[in-house]
Amino acid sequence: MNAAASRRLRFCKMHGAGNDFVILDLREGAPPPDAALTRTMGDRHTGVGFDQLITIERSARPDCVARYRIWNADGSPAQQCGNGARCVAAWLVRDGAAMPPRFVLDSPAGAITVDVLPDGRYALDMGRPVFAPARIPFRADAEAVEYALDIDGETVRFAALSMGNPHALIEVDDLDAAPVHRLGPALQQRPEFPEGVNVGFAQILAPDRIRLRVYERGAGETLACGSGACAAVVALIRRGRLGRRARVALPGGMLDIDWPADDAPVRMTGPAAFVFEGEWNP
Repeated sequence: MNAAASRRLRFCKMHGAGNDFVILDLREGAPPPDAALTRTMGDRHTGVGFDQLITIERSARPDCVARYRIWNADGSPAQQCGNGARCVAAWLVRDGAAMPPRFVLDSPAGAITVDVLPDGRYALDMGRPVFAPARIPFRADAEAVEYALDIDGETVRFAALSMGNPHALIEVDDLDAAPVHRLGPALQQRPEFPEGVNVGFAQILAPDRIRLRVYERGAGETLACGSGACAAVVALIRRGRLGRRARVALPGGMLDIDWPADDAPVRMTGPAAFVFEGEWNP
């Protein structure tokens, strides 16, 4: 048991479009919870309940106001979370550590520029998408816009890319009937994705609107996934199915995604909400 398990932990519960988090302020150098405590806190019946736990820490980068790290509800580390990044940004603004309208965060996937918009939403530079299979990582003979794997006798076609974390995107005609809880874990467990993968299911409504559900690594289906929304829009733009800007309707809310050019970073805009403060007593 680490030191975090034996002390009281002040936390803040937040969500971004329904994707919910516990935020811990560890800027004074306290260690983060270990995997066992993260799982205990993440339990929705006997703990606080969350999709991911996020720690806010001091950054060694002089251009960043803070560093954050992410753990899934099963205790495994995560590389990126767009909805979580917006919540971190909102938390730091409320704390006075970050000053609008623009600042930079140090994330597990690199520096992220944040813009605080007049309507209270947050716009984030999510970086450039990565398509090279080895960097996703995804085992494939060559880079392609679409891949296919046989899963239980069914040919499943999908796009694969990284937004700082690995994503697969499956286009469907009817999102409500999509086999999210069958194909999501089945694709995650494939050896072609050595680090697992977040699996998105997208239904196109118009050239600038889609619906999306995401089955995330270490969390299962969530109400929203920011990096998943970015990955879905990017994948569908590459297929010629969307324009350069799209609104993504997730079960928990709306995100706006903008990918202005193939060599440009993806920009995500969405809300961040405070839910409650609390103290975890071990």
